[in-house]
Amino acid sequence: MSTMGTLPAALGPVTELVGREFEAAMLRERLRDPLVRLVTVTGRAGVGKSRLALEVVREIGAEFARVEVLDAGAPGTPSALSAPPALSAPPARGQQEPGRVLLLLDGCDHEARPDAAGALEALAGDPRVVVLATAVEPLGVYGELLLPLNPLPVPGPVRGPAGGDAAAADPHELQQVASVELFVRRARAADPAFALTPENAGAVAEICTLLDGLPLAVELAARRLRLLPAHLLPVRLRDRTTVLSGGPANAPERHRSLAALAQWSCRGLDAPARALLGRLSVYEPGFGLSAAGLSAEPAVDTLMDRGLLVVVGEERGELRLAVSEPVRSAARDALAEAGGEDAARDAHAERYRTLVGSARAGLRGTGQDRLLRELAAEGANVTAALRRLRERGDAGAAATMALGCRLPWLVQGRLREGLEWCDELDGEGGPALPDAVRARLADMSGVFALALGDPQEAVRRHRHALALGKGVGDRRQNALVSAHLGAALLEAGDPPGARAVLVTALSALEAMGVTGGAAGAAVSLAGVLRAEGDRRRAQELLDRAVEVLRRSRDGQGLAHALRKEAALALDGDEPARADRALRESLRLYGAVGEGTELPGLLEEFSLLLMRTAPAQRPRTVRLLAAADTLRAATGAAVPDEWRSAAERARTDLGARMDWTDFALAWAEGVRMTASEAVAEALSAPAPARRPSSGPAPEDQSLTPRQVQVALLVSEGMTNRQIAARLDISEWTVVNHVRQVMRRLGCSSRVQVAGAVGRWA
Repeated sequence: MSTMGTLPAALGPVTELVGREFEAAMLRERLRDPLVRLVTVTGRAGVGKSRLALEVVREIGAEFARVEVLDAGAPGTPSALSAPPALSAPPARGQQEPGRVLLLLDGCDHEARPDAAGALEALAGDPRVVVLATAVEPLGVYGELLLPLNPLPVPGPVRGPAGGDAAAADPHELQQVASVELFVRRARAADPAFALTPENAGAVAEICTLLDGLPLAVELAARRLRLLPAHLLPVRLRDRTTVLSGGPANAPERHRSLAALAQWSCRGLDAPARALLGRLSVYEPGFGLSAAGLSAEPAVDTLMDRGLLVVVGEERGELRLAVSEPVRSAARDALAEAGGEDAARDAHAERYRTLVGSARAGLRGTGQDRLLRELAAEGANVTAALRRLRERGDAGAAATMALGCRLPWLVQGRLREGLEWCDELDGEGGPALPDAVRARLADMSGVFALALGDPQEAVRRHRHALALGKGVGDRRQNALVSAHLGAALLEAGDPPGARAVLVTALSALEAMGVTGGAAGAAVSLAGVLRAEGDRRRAQELLDRAVEVLRRSRDGQGLAHALRKEAALALDGDEPARADRALRESLRLYGAVGEGTELPGLLEEFSLLLMRTAPAQRPRTVRLLAAADTLRAATGAAVPDEWRSAAERARTDLGARMDWTDFALAWAEGVRMTASEAVAEALSAPAPARRPSSGPAPEDQSLTPRQVQVALLVSEGMTNRQIAARLDISEWTVVNHVRQVMRRLGCSSRVQVAGAVGRWA
């Protein structure tokens, strides 16, 4: 029978673990397993491997006969491990078995790695020994079990109240994120007065994101609050995270600053791996292997094994990568000192200029979904490439690249950014840019202005584009600008002006065989005809446009046309047809993560849902909340007509629902991502394609209790079960069921269930 051991002083003082509950539980379970001989906690430097190992050993160490803690990198450790005095021989005959021994071997990296692996193989012959090792990468010893340790989760996009400042995040919600919780705890240790507030929550979220959630980096940043207020710290860290230092004096040297941590992390890299690391340091996080030209780079695996190149996501089967902080900052510093940063940034800019240029031809047809998703995933690098082209004075290349970003930016909801790029490039390029390019920039800026909800400004910009284009003589481009002008005039409340411009543009585009542009002009002209009450001609134009857009596989153009078709169907009191059009539009937008038109589409679908499925009120509230929040992220204004309709809908829903239920549904909607909102909408029941046997229950004057009974009947409950659920007598239930059947025109419970299925 083994005796409980005494924990060694080498474990050091107790420290708290934040956000490591799952990993700690997994490690405890593995160390207690009598069949486990070696567990290696792996992860990049600064992720907290040693702290996790020490705290778990502290928790369960007393369950072992003895605990040994050794630093694998300390002088003499490997030779001492090869024959530990207390473990060198099994017990003699008649002696008591000493029990299991737990050995924590910390820091099996770099020069210590080969000796540590050899020592562990030597210890494998003694069944009494359980080894817990920590290392950047696996040791490769037979029987090794791995426990990978990743950085702490970081906040997603910070969302404030609808229509408000996004920086005003909910502190309580934000502090549920492990990296933020760690920052707050360490910040209070440095400054007891610190508190997470709506004013500083956005800055704290950005700090944790900039530092990749790396625990050591987060702790060093929190200590900086002694010197800098929270809102200034992100500014200090955006370009170089290696400025952080000030770790405890008794910590290893590599844990006292991020510069030292980065240097230690790169120790032992060969020349090709170092060169690749420098080249990739100019890439923004989230680049793809193909975009960076890495498909055949053997050094990629080396960097990934060491945690210097990490996976941050996946897009359609391709990994999205990033050089981890603080290594990225240190590598850029080294690149700049060697005089190679400009060349690396130029190569990066050229690669993304080529990517955008080659994608333009496919953005209006087959492959649109794939290209839009790829460009969205590479969005930060596209922007960095644009900045580099502008910095080196290549206005023409920057303008051409920006023009290629028009549809991607619209889909991504980057409206204000797109508008600013148009104005900046036109202003900086000035006379250096040809009028043809300036005209296209002005036209593109008008498209963004309209998407932002300012049709008057859009009209002004499109007219400026036409004025510039007159001297160029590009009939095709001028016809496209005219089509955009017509759409803006319609939104500005000038249907006659829109009609005159669109008729001419449509005729010219059809004559030149510009099918996509002609389809877009036809959709806008159909909107004019609808406003004038000519539904028949509007429908004819829409049918032609939809056919062309389907044939060309222009998903974004088709989704826009289907929204107009739904509006026309509702004018004709055809809710089922409108529902089908809106659902197809939702699927098309969902396929690419569309952000600009999706909020309006969700509101349109919500209003239709209120009409066709009144029992779906919680879902309707969620969709309205999601639309409100997603629109706020784009910075777009809401047209007065839609603002009034949405406000009326919210007021009506709030009056018909319990306040708590309404507030809960709204909060759920605010947290939805675009893809979640699309899925929520598509899961709503579709309206009946044929007229139901009677109107919706509210029109039939069902009481709230009768609605409850009808819903439970549709779930297949018996009268006795319904009585128990509602705490009423069974006879009362019988009377309610009779009234429900009479008012819904049903002769059986099955028919009641069918009627409920059409409105619940």
